[in-house]
Amino acid sequence: MKTHFAGLDIGGSTIKCMLVDAAGEAAGPIVEVKSHVKEGFRKTFGQLNEAMSALAANAGISVEEIAAVGLDVPAPCSNGVVWGRANLAEDWVGTDIRGEFSKATGKPVFMTNDCNAAAFGEWMYRPEHNGGLLYVAPGTGLGGGLVLPGGVLYEGSNGLALEVGDLSVPRFEDGDLPLDGRGRKGCLEGWVSLMALRRQLGKAISAPENASHPLAQSPAPIEEKAFQLRDFAEKGDPLALSIFALQANVLGHGLGDLASILDPGLIAIGGGLSETGFRDWFIGEVRKGFAERAMAPYQKCPIPPHQPTTLIEWAIGGDGAAAYGSARKAMQLVTDSRGHA
Repeated sequence: MKTHFAGLDIGGSTIKCMLVDAAGEAAGPIVEVKSHVKEGFRKTFGQLNEAMSALAANAGISVEEIAAVGLDVPAPCSNGVVWGRANLAEDWVGTDIRGEFSKATGKPVFMTNDCNAAAFGEWMYRPEHNGGLLYVAPGTGLGGGLVLPGGVLYEGSNGLALEVGDLSVPRFEDGDLPLDGRGRKGCLEGWVSLMALRRQLGKAISAPENASHPLAQSPAPIEEKAFQLRDFAEKGDPLALSIFALQANVLGHGLGDLASILDPGLIAIGGGLSETGFRDWFIGEVRKGFAERAMAPYQKCPIPPHQPTTLIEWAIGGDGAAAYGSARKAMQLVTDSRGHA
């Protein structure tokens, strides 16, 4: 009897894979392989098949016992078709990846983008929570996903919803609106992302008052300095904390606007910052920014005891959230919404 479901989280550098059983519980450890997505989707299919064999072996089952597969990709997609290249090879774009992989494996396949999968994984990791959940993940860019109350993943009419980094932010930097990674002015991603961090750090260390800072004197490229900034923040460095405080504040403002539109109830923040030693301070700064921007009804109920109406928490799924979400969506292809056969 086919009672297991695979979740395959396809990234630009790694592919993380998880297997769940009929109860929706992880069956064995996560399998992680180096990604070769830039060599084409057929090459990646070979990797996915190898990963599923490893998952099955770890769980003591055969690959034939995997009933369905969930895929997520680091690019916009609709009905199994990738719409944008991102970090993928050109042959991914315009291809029915879901259909092709289903034919290659003989199994039903669910497919979405990585942030949608992570959002669903976060919701599923909270069995006591039945309300909505907005997931945002600051990284190289700024992605997001939304799960509606009851566990319905919202993807929009074309599967392209929740590009939260596109939210307009009318905030100026040196008299101009900053650019995001795609060259657009005035987007949230232009303020909250690794790309933005590099720009903000570059401006900070070029200021005369910061000339003696170790990062100003370092010959390393700005990309490397941006990664080092977390280490400085861990040690309480004022310059590093000021940059992260700026990003947290703008993110909080953006979440305030999103709360007015979506009223999610719970906002989970993912990404690498969730693993830092200054995470409690950072999310506190996000909450301060949210309090500055969000209207009163999205902060607390007017009726005593004035319960909060929007909670902001760190994501709990870690690196496996997207793989878990994809596996649970695969489960929904043949089971009900909570994964019971």
